[in-house]
Amino acid sequence: MIRHRLVEANGIRLRVAEEGAGPLVVLCHGFPESWYSWRHQLRALAEAGFHAVAPDMRGYGGSDAPAEIDRYTLLHLVGDMVGLIDAMGAEPAVIAGHDWGAPVAWHTALLRPDRVRAVIGLSVPFRPRGSARPTAVMPQTDDAVFYQLYFQTPGVAEAELERDARATIRRLAFSGSGDYEGDRVFMVPRSGGFLSRTADPATLPRWLTEADLDFFAGEFSRTGFRGGLNWYRNIDRNWELLAPFAGARVTVPALYVAGDRDLVVAFPGMDQLIANLSRFVPALRRTIMLPGCGHWTQQERPREVNAAMVEFLKSL
Repeated sequence: MIRHRLVEANGIRLRVAEEGAGPLVVLCHGFPESWYSWRHQLRALAEAGFHAVAPDMRGYGGSDAPAEIDRYTLLHLVGDMVGLIDAMGAEPAVIAGHDWGAPVAWHTALLRPDRVRAVIGLSVPFRPRGSARPTAVMPQTDDAVFYQLYFQTPGVAEAELERDARATIRRLAFSGSGDYEGDRVFMVPRSGGFLSRTADPATLPRWLTEADLDFFAGEFSRTGFRGGLNWYRNIDRNWELLAPFAGARVTVPALYVAGDRDLVVAFPGMDQLIANLSRFVPALRRTIMLPGCGHWTQQERPREVNAAMVEFLKSL
């Protein structure tokens, strides 16, 4: 049975959902999500003999959401997870992450291999630090900008996404999934908003129930989207802060799982990065591409993801 509590970590309070007992597995969600994104994994990992812990990440749900944008850097987020591991008993943990949670997981393993014994990345592979400031090389045209650029100006995306939180989540869940037949679009028209290129499904995809949608919508109706958007507003700052670690490799055992219809996999250069991931993650055990799966990896394909995670965990 899932238990909830508040944990002090890195100077903030994190709401965590947890189940099971045994070796610790920390599950980091992405945007715009919550601990609930891991609902299928908490039970499966507990039944396999692990202590699964899924926090609401900084800025989300029942966790603290500092007002200052610069308190959402990758170093803050890694610090939160190290603090959480310490609060859970301080034994080295396995850390898993999806979407934005994946860079947090990869960098926790990169920066603190003494606290992390293995890492699992869903959707987003480990991306080594590039030579150019990230926002300077994001695509933009006269008509459209990359969605992460659209998210940069405080207040703009908030106003759009918070107009109707339930409609926002419904559109993003469907349009990012493998069920969506339209283009995998990550450009935002300058004349419209982020949601203008998404679709509102007549019926929800099989993997998402009205109750699931109610949960996510309820959280974002209460908190707004600013906490999660602030992660994007630190992309350049993260690049500066990680300069000392340019060229560093993730050395702990790793697993990477993504859907072949994930829009992240379609980003420019991602095909080469995924094909050569073991150059940067030398202890990579497996790369699993799930056919027909979109962006919401562990929600769309819980059976396959659970099986892959448990097999990997038991091999350590």
